[in-house]
Amino acid sequence: MKVFAVANQKGGVGKTSVAVNLSATLAHYGQSVLLVDLDPQGNATTGSGIDKNGVERTVYGVLLGEYDLNATKVRTEGGYDVVPANRELAGAEIELIDIERREYRLKEALSLVGGDYTFAVIDCPPALNMLTVNALTAANAVIIPMQCEYYALEGLSDLVGTLRKVKANLNPTIEIEALVRTMYDPRSSLTTQVSDEIKNHFGDKVFDTVIPRNIRIAEAPSYGKPVILHDPASKGALAHFAFARELLAREGIPIEDAA
Repeated sequence: MKVFAVANQKGGVGKTSVAVNLSATLAHYGQSVLLVDLDPQGNATTGSGIDKNGVERTVYGVLLGEYDLNATKVRTEGGYDVVPANRELAGAEIELIDIERREYRLKEALSLVGGDYTFAVIDCPPALNMLTVNALTAANAVIIPMQCEYYALEGLSDLVGTLRKVKANLNPTIEIEALVRTMYDPRSSLTTQVSDEIKNHFGDKVFDTVIPRNIRIAEAPSYGKPVILHDPASKGALAHFAFARELLAREGIPIEDAA
């Protein structure tokens, strides 16, 4: 099982949207996918059509060792499984402090289901905290969604610094898999300028696919659906399909279109 952490400590960059739609598109292309919601806001949970306040077992209990990951999984309309989260996860940061091997809690939980899935996708909180460290320790690779604006570059250097520390101390094999440009507006000269800077610095880690600013992507979570189910013909959905195809191609996995 290949584990992707979708991470960016800057909020509002489309991180959860990328995590949910990547899970849905990979499932669409015939892959078995587990989405782990590691954000106390629980947006990946609700965006997948699950009532976050109605679930009895969440990732919080998994991290604290109250039950295993299999006891929390919920199957979605999109054909992928979700380990849900809600506000109780906010307390995990403090409660993990005194727990042995606290950085490895998610990694150990995922190891028990490794044979059941081709991919796991972890939606990280918009912070470089113990939850994000758990995700980066558990992951093989990181997907970084980012807007092409000045402050995004600043935040990116912080994230890369955290990744270096995790690689040195906790997870020597972790790599950046992809930088995906989100809310992309090619008409903006700043967007193009920042996009060029990112490509100069990160080279082929920057995926060719860009996720455009699109109303269908923005409204899909209110329907509890990934955009590929909400409006599969929209520009936003087509971009997410293209991103999944590009990712699968880089992973060397042939695409069996489920459509």
